[in-house]
Amino acid sequence: MSTTTGTTDGTLTAPAAPRAARPLPGLARLALARTAFEVRVFFRERDAVVFVFAYPILMLAIFATVFGSDEELASGTGVYFPQYFLPGMVATGVMLSSFQNLAIAIAAERDDGTLKRLRSTPLPATAYFLGKTGQVLVTAAVQTALLLAVAALAFDVPLPTDPHRWLTFAWVFVLGTATGSVCGVAFSSVPRTGRSASPVVIPVVLVLQFVSGVFFQFNELPTWMQQAASVFPLKWMAQGMRSVFLPDELAAIEPSASWQHGATVAVLAAWLVVGLVVGVRTFRWRRRDDG
Repeated sequence: MSTTTGTTDGTLTAPAAPRAARPLPGLARLALARTAFEVRVFFRERDAVVFVFAYPILMLAIFATVFGSDEELASGTGVYFPQYFLPGMVATGVMLSSFQNLAIAIAAERDDGTLKRLRSTPLPATAYFLGKTGQVLVTAAVQTALLLAVAALAFDVPLPTDPHRWLTFAWVFVLGTATGSVCGVAFSSVPRTGRSASPVVIPVVLVLQFVSGVFFQFNELPTWMQQAASVFPLKWMAQGMRSVFLPDELAAIEPSASWQHGATVAVLAAWLVVGLVVGVRTFRWRRRDDG
């Protein structure tokens, strides 16, 4: 049954038709908007920004000083220790920006109710995760650019001039970032609370750094440690980066005497798939005590 409404002059008019709900923007637009939001939030946390950006640079400076920035890795190679350690620092920087950052940040958002509130909005879950991944790509790119600039200007590390090496850098960087991000999202469900996230996540990252050829020459580590590290993605990210920044002759000191690009792709892709599967099955939008 329809109704009419009156006007000031006494005439009757038909009621206005209800406005149709505006459809949500497409997924790509939502993901870009979410990425921009996540980047702004990240840079507001100044202490986290300083740590994430400064850590690889400080580690490179420390190890270059300890081992000597003017000492060759091996006599006649023309490769000095800052150049050898740079690839590992690039890889660990990506790990910090992706795996560690997301595992801690998402656990904190779950604990303070941010995820619960987001889940009640029309924002698709996919846009949320793409926004997180986009933020990681942006921050990891800035971090890596700063690290390479410091390495070249402060430690005279020669950067590649061959476009094929930069192409290798690009796919190792993107695949490593995606893998670290997905695994970080999956691992964020492990800490029981936001406060326990850092004590749970950081030791995992530190152990992987020590066994993956970040702080030491990988070929000088015990065989069992090399084999254990080969299961995890950081070792392959570091090895892939060594293939970019070191001469091809130094592939001979790798345990396999080659850069193993095929194995790098396979292991990182496998962890990407495992992270996706585990993340989908275990991700929680609420705290454990919130039902």
